[in-house]
Amino acid sequence: MASLRVLGHAFRAWRRNMRWAKHEPETPYLADLLSGSPVCLHVGASDGRHSYVMTQVAPDARIYAFEPSAFTFEVLKTCLAWHGIGRQVTPIHAAVSDEAGELLLVTPKKTSGRMGRAYAYVAAQAPEGKVRPDLEDVGVEVQPTPVVTLDDYCAKHGVERVDFIRMDIEGAEQKALKGAEAIIDRDRPHVLIEIHPVMLADRFGGSAEAVVDLFRSRGYRMFALNGDRLEERTTVCPDVPWKDYFFIHPTRAAKLPDGVFKARMAA
Repeated sequence: MASLRVLGHAFRAWRRNMRWAKHEPETPYLADLLSGSPVCLHVGASDGRHSYVMTQVAPDARIYAFEPSAFTFEVLKTCLAWHGIGRQVTPIHAAVSDEAGELLLVTPKKTSGRMGRAYAYVAAQAPEGKVRPDLEDVGVEVQPTPVVTLDDYCAKHGVERVDFIRMDIEGAEQKALKGAEAIIDRDRPHVLIEIHPVMLADRFGGSAEAVVDLFRSRGYRMFALNGDRLEERTTVCPDVPWKDYFFIHPTRAAKLPDGVFKARMAA
């Protein structure tokens, strides 16, 4: 039986979904990417709010939701059940990287005293001193979490096509994408990814430029919101700690639903 804390977090997420409230500004654009019966990977699924939106804009979508936190994974499962979308969304308790195994999930305790679950990231060992370079904290919680690669998971579980990847994993995106190169080369999926330049460099030995190059070297086009306007970019936006970016491959453009991405890709 779910704990009262799990139920409380799940209720807040469920209520926000039902009210269509407090979604990220990129969320409405999912309707311009998904139609028919897309197969989606939701990496860093948290309480499943993007998974829920995917099922609403593409009712026949099949979604695999990866969440490394044991607590948040219980919240995720509860939300899926309450929304009645458990048959569409498969929850997986795992982090995603370039090698399978086990890592530590590092969750900072915010100055408010609450756990910063949205700021959790994976690491080989617990940090010494400041938990994150971009956040003030007053402590840390560390727990082991299983790790998979997206290529291995899809191969082992018969996921033969991927149409869309949503990724929000606090700096681990370069490693996770390295473990998904076979999927990317095979399917050229649409991608919505939050890129964390500081975390990439300071905690994972990577770079935002390498993440962008992974896509642009394969012919992808890159888009980001600037206020309420979608603009095409070739680099990440300067002077922001993190931001969401869309990557669309021209070979998939013709099958996009009518909307802003189809129009922009035709330009």
